[in-house]
Amino acid sequence: MNANTAPTPDPPSLPWWMQLAVPGASLITFGTHLLIAQKAPPVETRSYMLLFWEIIVVSIVLAIAQRFRPALRKWMRHMWPIFTAAILLLGVWDVITVGLHLLPLPYFPGPAAVLRNLISDRELLFDSTWHSLVLLLSGYILGVIVGLVSGVCIGWSSSVRYWGMPLLKVLGPIPATAWIPIAMVVSPSAIMSSAGLIALAVWFPVTMLTASGISNTRASYLDVARTLGARRLYLIFRVAIPAAVPNIFIGLFMGLGASFLTLVVAESVGVKSGLGWYVSWAQGWAEYGKVFAAIIIMAAFFSTVMTLLFKLRDRVLVWQKGTIKW
Repeated sequence: MNANTAPTPDPPSLPWWMQLAVPGASLITFGTHLLIAQKAPPVETRSYMLLFWEIIVVSIVLAIAQRFRPALRKWMRHMWPIFTAAILLLGVWDVITVGLHLLPLPYFPGPAAVLRNLISDRELLFDSTWHSLVLLLSGYILGVIVGLVSGVCIGWSSSVRYWGMPLLKVLGPIPATAWIPIAMVVSPSAIMSSAGLIALAVWFPVTMLTASGISNTRASYLDVARTLGARRLYLIFRVAIPAAVPNIFIGLFMGLGASFLTLVVAESVGVKSGLGWYVSWAQGWAEYGKVFAAIIIMAAFFSTVMTLLFKLRDRVLVWQKGTIKW
């Protein structure tokens, strides 16, 4: 480090009002629930109360720890508005559903009822989440492998591009869920057909973006490598593919979003386990509290998978740090 460059000072401790924002929002939201949900079952109110006590305790612990951890202090300064708004939105949800009945019951239960279903059905929800994870990863990995191979071939070889691009343009835009009736007849099992549909949904964006990245590799890179005696395999794996990595990651993200949709639809019509199956089963019994509980699990599950892919992107594209905006 340059001797004339002063070290970056640690961010100051959070002001008291910022430290009390999340606990204060928790008290307001739970107080609102007590006022408008006086006829709610005691088990719902008890579970809801425990949730907010846990939030308050964690907030106090973090408020104390941030005085000694600059990184935690920076994270809390960035995240406290989001956590505060999310907790207050629970109160708004309570008022709209349980208080004012603007949304009809039982189709739109309050947050306390959804929490009760999350707790009471936790074993089945965990099992469904595990099966969805296995199915998602198997289909996604298969689609990525096939998409990368076909994308590299189409992007590099003009003869493969001649035959491959028309096929890609015809079959690619068709939603993978449109193939469900055919997949259920052709495939020997529902799990294999669901994994194949997910792979098909991932294959198109990965292939398209990989081919685009490979074909748009700067000619100067290839010319320099050829001048130094590089052969075809070296040009593909050491020049073209690294240059196409930003495009490839865009395809991976697009394929991941398509895989989520295909997963839920495929599970709801064929597979006998998973979050999509759970939603369909709960809807059949008019257990809409369980439907919302599964939707919350889906949100946490899918956002976690997406975050992990972002982390992988940041590691692989570390040379683009500070310039990449997505």
